Amino acid sequence: MVLEFRDAGIYCPAADAYIDPWRPVDRALIPHGHADHARPGHRRYMATEAAAPVMRHRLGRITLQTTRYGESHRIGDATVSFHPAGHVPGSAQIRVEVGGEVWVVSGDYKTTPDGLSDPFEPVRCHAFITESTFGLPIYAWPDEATLAAQINGWWAETRAKGQTPILGVYALGKAQRVLGLLDPSLGPILTHGAVEATNAVLRAQGLRLPATTQVTPDLDLKAHRGAMVLAPPSALGSAWARKFGPVSTGFASGWMRLRGVRRRRAADRGFVVSDHADWDGLNAAIAATGASRVFVTHGYTAQFARWLAEQGYDAGVVETEFGGETLDETETGTETEAPRA
Repeated sequence: MVLEFRDAGIYCPAADAYIDPWRPVDRALIPHGHADHARPGHRRYMATEAAAPVMRHRLGRITLQTTRYGESHRIGDATVSFHPAGHVPGSAQIRVEVGGEVWVVSGDYKTTPDGLSDPFEPVRCHAFITESTFGLPIYAWPDEATLAAQINGWWAETRAKGQTPILGVYALGKAQRVLGLLDPSLGPILTHGAVEATNAVLRAQGLRLPATTQVTPDLDLKAHRGAMVLAPPSALGSAWARKFGPVSTGFASGWMRLRGVRRRRAADRGFVVSDHADWDGLNAAIAATGASRVFVTHGYTAQFARWLAEQGYDAGVVETEFGGETLDETETGTETEAPRA
């Protein structure tokens, strides 16, 4: 096998390297900067040039080799390259070729362009390791225009009621994607410190985002009436949120597609926004690889692997320690609470 599944993560013997490991290793090939994938403790890291700034921001001083999309690297007896995953800025699928056999580790991915990340590119391979965060037919995402209309409509409604809308978004990826959907003519956009810190890193590497103002203890909130507030989900309902007075809370997640989740989160509004592939996206991505073997990681693994086997794939489940898209987030961007469907 080109890749093996070990306690520390996905291992390539020919390269003596781990792909997306969840425990400290000597050489780690990292698909993107979310904290459940870019973990501390590895001796050497490798990631895309676009993922590197966020990784350094979160992990501090690390030994990090960067690569461009599609650039081939010879590591031991393996040829390794990184390819766009469409998940968040800098996210990648990792292709490994040994003796003419090609395996691809998807990381997290999204197949519909969002105007923020490099769009997903199918990579032909013999074996594909895929996530299945939303691997059930119920999960289907609205288009960007529909999302923009929904979120901006809620913003206008709350303004008319004298409320401040606070929208729960992940600090990396989701926050910047929502920023691109907002209509700045409706009012100012305020951000929690965790969101603004990530905005600053991405702006410094050339990503264009609408103007935002970080909420600090000395910020005059009265001078920012009618603002939209973006904050990590963990900040909703907190003392930090209560300083805004009458508020309406919203949550942006693929899990808003499930009945009862918004109610369990005690949010006033739920918006179906995800940086992962939906059911159709997962199936289309796998078909485009041409792979006959498919290994399914985090999410609805058993259900999705069973479906793939019924479609004629040699499919199996791989246990990992990735968080996927869940309902809570620390200030560094780690998702910590998985919902039950």
